[in-house]
Amino acid sequence: MSLNFDTLEQHLTTRSYIEGYTPSQADVYVYNLLTAPEPSKYPHSARWYSHIKSYSAEHAALAGTSTAGQAFLQSASAPAPAAADAEEEVDLFASDDEEDNEETERLKAERVAAYNAKKANKPKAAAKSVVTLEVKPWDDETDMEALEQSVRSIEQEGLVWGASKLVAVGYGIKKLQITLVVEDELVSLDDLQEKLAEFDDYIQSSDIAAMQSKHPSLAYPRFTSNFFS
Repeated sequence: MSLNFDTLEQHLTTRSYIEGYTPSQADVYVYNLLTAPEPSKYPHSARWYSHIKSYSAEHAALAGTSTAGQAFLQSASAPAPAAADAEEEVDLFASDDEEDNEETERLKAERVAAYNAKKANKPKAAAKSVVTLEVKPWDDETDMEALEQSVRSIEQEGLVWGASKLVAVGYGIKKLQITLVVEDELVSLDDLQEKLAEFDDYIQSSDIAAMQSKHPSLAYPRFTSNFFS
């Protein structure tokens, strides 16, 4: 049987050797069956032929068998098994790459999901406000020490009393000016003032003199009292 030049040319279009990635006895077998191919008609076969010819002194010592080369001894209409086998090898490599890509994407998705879960579970800082409260007595005879003790006796979650001072307002009357820090979601200032109003033996009224949010997304108006003005 003669060598199938067309099948050989097609095979060598994407390969350097008849089989594998180094010269072997399969290359020697096919080389010995032909003369130098015409470069204009079979450029890949001509390139392969010149390359295998450079190994002439080593032909007998090359590894492998001639089996893959014998597959080219058939009619032009029948595909060469060796070529088909090589195609299958290429497909296998492509499949490996695809599996690697899928694994990479899976790991990436798992890391993103873990990051989002950690971020969602991270406790958020409570929004707080610093308030200046003014508490006014009935007259100049009101026990201001008892008044302040009544104010500070109010305790609840999210409420912290701070510094205080007495501010003269005229006619010998002084009002209590006291600072407090409240967590906005836990403390209602309206409810707090209602509790203060229950100490009516000492407290005539209370006003929010100033308020400053410690949360950047919140803003409160300023209140001033004109009770004694």
